[in-house]
Amino acid sequence: MKKSLVVSGSGGQGVMSAGIMIAQTAVSAGKYATFLPEYGPEQRGGSAKCTVVVNDDEIVSPLMAKCDTLITMNEQSYKKFLGSLKAGGILIANTSRVLSEITRDDITVVKVPADDIAVELGNIKCANIILIGALIGADAGIITEEAMLASLEAKFGSKKQEVLDLNKTALAKGIEYGKNAKA
Repeated sequence: MKKSLVVSGSGGQGVMSAGIMIAQTAVSAGKYATFLPEYGPEQRGGSAKCTVVVNDDEIVSPLMAKCDTLITMNEQSYKKFLGSLKAGGILIANTSRVLSEITRDDITVVKVPADDIAVELGNIKCANIILIGALIGADAGIITEEAMLASLEAKFGSKKQEVLDLNKTALAKGIEYGKNAKA
């Protein structure tokens, strides 16, 4: 089944890292995936967006009119890209930075204070992993928890054990938020 995802935020928030990791995880699980980055000329602080399409069959085009799932890591990206989320879709909002009231009633909303949780865990850089966890917990049908855990092992397994453990904990926290939103 074809699923599309937009990850959006500011440069430096891990938007591209999250998109690449999701696409690579899908491919590792035997699916087809495309990753299409879009960002401004700024390295940090500018707008950043990537589109990930995952499918059981080959993907003809990574472009789509509306996405199935939208992850917004800040207020600016929430306001800019909410209209690209189709009715019945899933919005995963980093409520540490998305402060507007979410009024759409035709979507599933997963509110995750990802920055706050990441700070509590000791590293703001894991906020994107928390949001990937929420994606899994909300049952968006893009990647599985098992496949993502394998990706974390591959990416962080050669680093210090505490780096891997931090990311596994971040993923679990996000999954919990995603499941609670779907309950």
